[in-house]
Amino acid sequence: MEDNKKVLAKKFYEVMYRMRRFEEEVFEFYKKGMMPGLAHLYLGEEAIATGACAALDKNDYIASTHRGHGHLVGRGADLNKMMAEILGKKDGYSKGKGGSMHIMALDKGILGANGIVGGGIPIATGAAYKSKYKESGEVTIAFFGDSASNQGTFHESINMASAWDLPIIYIIENNCFGISVDIRKVTKEHQLSKRSVGYGIEGVTINGNDVFEVYETVSKAVEKARKGGGPTLIECKTYRWQGHHVGDPATYRDKKELEAWKAKDPIKNLLKLELIDEREINEIEEKVENEIKEAVKFAEDSPYPEIEEAYTDVFVD
Repeated sequence: MEDNKKVLAKKFYEVMYRMRRFEEEVFEFYKKGMMPGLAHLYLGEEAIATGACAALDKNDYIASTHRGHGHLVGRGADLNKMMAEILGKKDGYSKGKGGSMHIMALDKGILGANGIVGGGIPIATGAAYKSKYKESGEVTIAFFGDSASNQGTFHESINMASAWDLPIIYIIENNCFGISVDIRKVTKEHQLSKRSVGYGIEGVTINGNDVFEVYETVSKAVEKARKGGGPTLIECKTYRWQGHHVGDPATYRDKKELEAWKAKDPIKNLLKLELIDEREINEIEEKVENEIKEAVKFAEDSPYPEIEEAYTDVFVD
């Protein structure tokens, strides 16, 4: 059991370190004015996507959010195509048309990042309905933020999934803020997982900065869903280190609260368990640094799409 935990720890560290380094390079691109639009970074939340995606099979699905880079990395998406898409380049996942907030990788079961708050929830629910209708065995995870749990799409989707026992897990990444709005000031019940009670499904709140807790919780929910036990609502408590986007100074936040959460860094939390030795850490970091360097070069060298490309992939014949 201990050996298996060490294997998982190495895997988790590699994925989380890859997420963080990818995001840091995206931040650099933004500061240099090289990417169109905004970057909504996942820094500080890496344990959620890492643990949750590790609980899935290769044929399963996820639906993401505007803060979706970490979800794609966690699912094993191609870093080169991701980075090219962020720069609006031809070789990106969406041929440069989607940018940071609309990356998708169907080959990895990724149904797309989504710029609309709560927009991915009904898409994920539809995928779960497909799996149940066709009896094809996939499980879907819908990732979304705390403020998305106040959207109608959240309630309508969970009601449908509950009524039909769909194979889906709804994961609330509760980082406390929706843009500048503190979720604790706009909801009476601060434990968002309790909303599951009204729909007759299981709900649980966990430490979203503990990758093992995320993995174990989501694994149980996936197993239940795959056996026909229906949906689960999982609230992962976490905190985003940056503002809503990288240009947001986030002056609405308490600095002491931010520093307290930074001290709960999910990557450092994992290393404190001492399941990975220094040699293994160095090997992982060297491997990831080379991957990131290659992705940056690939994105920079990739051409921009031709103007005519704007008229393709818009309508289905």
